[in-house]
Amino acid sequence: MSSFPASNRTYQIIHDAAKRGYAVGGYCVYNTDGVLAVIRAAERCRSPAIIQVFPWTLHFQGRHFIQFIASAAHGATVPISVHLDHCLQPSDADLALDCAFDSIMVDGSMFDEEQSIAYVKRIVEKGREKGITIEAELGRMEGGEDGLPKIEGSLLTDPKGVKSWVERTGVHFLAPSFGNVHGPYPQGGAEKWWQVDRYVSMLDRLSYRRAHYGRLKEIYEALGPQTPLVLHGTHPCSDDMFKTGIASGIRKVNLNRTVRNGYMNFLSEESGKLELTQLQERGVQIYSEEVERLMVVLGSVGKA
Repeated sequence: MSSFPASNRTYQIIHDAAKRGYAVGGYCVYNTDGVLAVIRAAERCRSPAIIQVFPWTLHFQGRHFIQFIASAAHGATVPISVHLDHCLQPSDADLALDCAFDSIMVDGSMFDEEQSIAYVKRIVEKGREKGITIEAELGRMEGGEDGLPKIEGSLLTDPKGVKSWVERTGVHFLAPSFGNVHGPYPQGGAEKWWQVDRYVSMLDRLSYRRAHYGRLKEIYEALGPQTPLVLHGTHPCSDDMFKTGIASGIRKVNLNRTVRNGYMNFLSEESGKLELTQLQERGVQIYSEEVERLMVVLGSVGKA
């Protein structure tokens, strides 16, 4: 059996994507419908996948729900891992280490640099003992998601210091901040936001287009393929933007609203008209179809 971290399920999924030049979706779910939708889409597409939850799930649904997700994911006919996204509180990371996660994303973006390094390194070392790989954010992405607090103010990742930070912490995957925002994006979407700083004048916009797109590429070049990059802040992103990210080293793409809006709209329109069983069955089908579409875009179809 391979030694850690090569034996870890998330590590295997993401490094296969790095080796073969595609990206795998990290699909944020909140209930059993989401879990079933991702698994069914992955099996139909013969695609690897990562099912993600936020710390909210740990507190609301508890560790037994995590065990259910892990049992369902690991029992699939394609590689699927279970990931905890955005551990802002050290206490949540400690709790997660005793749950059935394959990987954990620790977010030290609210600490200063040395505190962040110490926090992330501690979780990496504890994760190694449990066989859990670690993703971390370097810099800070503003915005928020359902189940996460809203963060004010961005701090872009410095390509010059990224290699040293990764080496000091020992993280396995890195989520860089290069102009991306936790969704939904403000008016104009990701194309505008990644390219143009909101405080920049019209005359300076061309240089900022180069800076934001270039920053991601510089981070990738500084780290090399041994530290795969993770894209946070993807709603809305065009298919071309995903492909641009993949070309710049993105190997895991976090997806939330982008793949569940159709499901949410269906529930809103049909709740009270259909029996609960019909509502769930059709809802899961709609949800899974959106997941499948993104698997095609990311290039993970047929890779399992």
